[in-house]
Amino acid sequence: MKLTELNVKKTKPGEKTRKLTDGGGLFLQIEPTGGKLWRFQYWFEGKRKLLALGKYPDVPLAEARKRHHEARELLAQSIDPSAAKKARKLAGAERAASSFEVIAREWFETWKVDKTEGHYSKVIARLEKDVFPYIGGRPVADISAPEVLAVCRRVESRGAIETAHRTKENISQVMRYAIATGRADRDPCPDLRGALKPVKTKHMPAITEPVKVAELLRDIDAYHGGVVVRAAFRLAPLLFARPGELRMMKWAEIDLECAEWKFTVSKTKTDHLVPLARQVVEILKELKPLTGGGMYVFPGLRPGRPISDGTINKALRTMGYDTRTEMTGHGFRAMARTILAEKLRIPENVIEHQLAHKVPDALGTAYNRTKFLDDRRKMMQAWSDYLDDLKAGNFAKVVPFDRVAV
Repeated sequence: MKLTELNVKKTKPGEKTRKLTDGGGLFLQIEPTGGKLWRFQYWFEGKRKLLALGKYPDVPLAEARKRHHEARELLAQSIDPSAAKKARKLAGAERAASSFEVIAREWFETWKVDKTEGHYSKVIARLEKDVFPYIGGRPVADISAPEVLAVCRRVESRGAIETAHRTKENISQVMRYAIATGRADRDPCPDLRGALKPVKTKHMPAITEPVKVAELLRDIDAYHGGVVVRAAFRLAPLLFARPGELRMMKWAEIDLECAEWKFTVSKTKTDHLVPLARQVVEILKELKPLTGGGMYVFPGLRPGRPISDGTINKALRTMGYDTRTEMTGHGFRAMARTILAEKLRIPENVIEHQLAHKVPDALGTAYNRTKFLDDRRKMMQAWSDYLDDLKAGNFAKVVPFDRVAV
């Protein structure tokens, strides 16, 4: 007799395994422990086989019969249902292994090696918050441009226009990695060109008026923070390096005898050289007995780590400067760029090379660590001397700059 949902439900386990048959090889196996398991017994190529169809009540009678029917259809086509089930499971595992999130995390571990913690932590947080919940489980090869656009539009809808563009960029990086490793054929992100709202360029706030610069410099000299932070704060306007590069400065990169700081630019991954003015060397010599035994010139509170990303901005806020509208750690670059050109009449290409900006020359070289080096040595000393004059109230004095290179 055919089984009914009622007798399946009410049949109790015995001391031994029991079987309730439904016909055609389908039966319910009832274990002494109470478990009820659907099984399909069949013959394939002369061998008796058993196919698991699920556990009752998770799989009710109607669903068990459906799975039984599908298995019998495979048999009619000379396909082993057990082998087909294993193949589907394997395919599912392979698809899971090629999901966007799995590939993205694999890419991230490779990509983050030479990045700062502050940088890579923002990227993985962005992926975990805005991307994985929506397309993380999708096979990376199946992701389409509309799906990526939907992800970015969610970010865009909360007013985070720049973050939406960065999200698209990160998705594209993962897709290109998937292509390189044979898990995808194309990156859909270029198809979204023009689909997102454009990013409005925002300039970092910076003080560029000599009188106000003088006030800022005097405030910096009067800053009562720790010795390490105070040294970094004093060097920020003199070196006008990117804040991340300044805080990551290592003693191994500095040659006090030659008055040079050589490092790899975080943004372009190119070698860069900063000539050190006399005032900079004096500050570093004062600091070396305190931190010279470690890796970083400006060690933080955590062992083996430099001061944090926001240290300079925090110091500015402590002194009463608004880092959203008035001055930031990055603003020292704009300060130097403006005053060097307008007040000291330094040639633009000399300034740009010292800022480690991309300045292609006649030979197509975008970055050159030693380009205009003699000019840059003179410029960096002239800049430090000019700042000293500002602090002393000599606003009318112009430091002469005779260019060496043509």
